[in-house]
Amino acid sequence: MPRPIASNEIDSRTAQDIVEAARQELGSPARRLFGRRLLTLGGLSMLTGCTVNGEGDAEKLLMQVSRLNDRAQAWLFDPTRLAPTYPASMITRPFPFNAYYGIDQVPRVAGSTYKLELGGLVADKRPWTLAELNALPQTSQITRHICVEGWSAIGQWGGVPFGLFLKRIGADLSARYVAFKCADDYYTSIDMPTALHPQTLLALRYGDQTLPAKYGYPMKLRMPTKLGYKNPKHIMAITVTNTYPGGYWEDQGYNWFGGS
Repeated sequence: MPRPIASNEIDSRTAQDIVEAARQELGSPARRLFGRRLLTLGGLSMLTGCTVNGEGDAEKLLMQVSRLNDRAQAWLFDPTRLAPTYPASMITRPFPFNAYYGIDQVPRVAGSTYKLELGGLVADKRPWTLAELNALPQTSQITRHICVEGWSAIGQWGGVPFGLFLKRIGADLSARYVAFKCADDYYTSIDMPTALHPQTLLALRYGDQTLPAKYGYPMKLRMPTKLGYKNPKHIMAITVTNTYPGGYWEDQGYNWFGGS
């Protein structure tokens, strides 16, 4: 059942105005960034109905709106509802490369020595090799990747259901966050309900081949319920925690929940 938003989670002085602002202007990460770039302090003051005296106040208010947006998305998220799947004939060819760096800067991770590090609220913290990960039950999906920039593409991903993996390592499934650190210095985090969603996948393959470096070798997290920037590539470490971990783009203003 969706979790009601607790009254003490919202600043009573600005709650009504922030809710209205979130609904009208900040319903997506792209819109939030757009608004962040264009709003003057006076405009933000009018939008929220609050006195904004400087950049610090503006940033504080925008972060309040973003956190409210996170809670609203989490409240609306149905952990049993599946994202659409597609026939192989609809796969985008070639599937586009996308990162905050050029394709010539894609990290090269040695699979023979790779070990996935685990930390936080996990009973079994021993590192996992690629051979061990490939020996776990596998599944595949053909789903749509939706980018915050406005484009989308359909791809075929195969790997280990992430919920199965979390249970196998004895993760605390009541924890709030799962965080990821990657070989390209990217980092992000997701909520536990999304981590346990049946379509959330530790992807080890693309199509019928080992996951190519440009798509995240040796492993990426594939979540058709999240926008593209929430799908980390080249994962090196996973941490289960109740402490908010943030993320590379999230710490720069993108919405944290990032649902698609």
